[in-house]
Amino acid sequence: MIADDGTQLGIMSTWDALAMARDRGVDLIEVSPMAVPPVCRLDDYGRLRYEQNKKDREARKKSHSMELREVKLRPKIEEHDYQVKFRTAERLLFDGDKVKVTIMFRGREVAYAQQGRRILERVAADTAKFASVEREPRLEGRNMFMILSPRQDVIAAVAAQKAAAATPKSTS
Repeated sequence: MIADDGTQLGIMSTWDALAMARDRGVDLIEVSPMAVPPVCRLDDYGRLRYEQNKKDREARKKSHSMELREVKLRPKIEEHDYQVKFRTAERLLFDGDKVKVTIMFRGREVAYAQQGRRILERVAADTAKFASVEREPRLEGRNMFMILSPRQDVIAAVAAQKAAAATPKSTS
């Protein structure tokens, strides 16, 4: 038995523990039911649930779930358009998301699938510093795609940079 202030009260019967909880105006909470004997605590159950929900909300706020984002290209893409799409993919990778790079073929362009493969290989080579290829280029129907995932060491470095930039600088 553990008191509401954290002190150990020792081993006691369930009835005595319930009576003590009633006297103090708190709840008897079973902390570890599998222990021998089971560990119980005298505490306010509503407050305990509130604090646990608060911790869960904080954890969800701080966590970043990895999403699959898509960048679409065409096989006859010009250099400037390629650079714009590349910067978009780079930004998404630095945000910690996976990127699906898709080459869309129209009409008879599918006969020139090698051109699309070369573009995807160029994207993979250009992003090699901060991303790894999770799925190699694959042709499915009229689309060829590959999936890039961010490298964890680079993402950690970017997160550290953002944290350092967010810290207010003292002016003395």
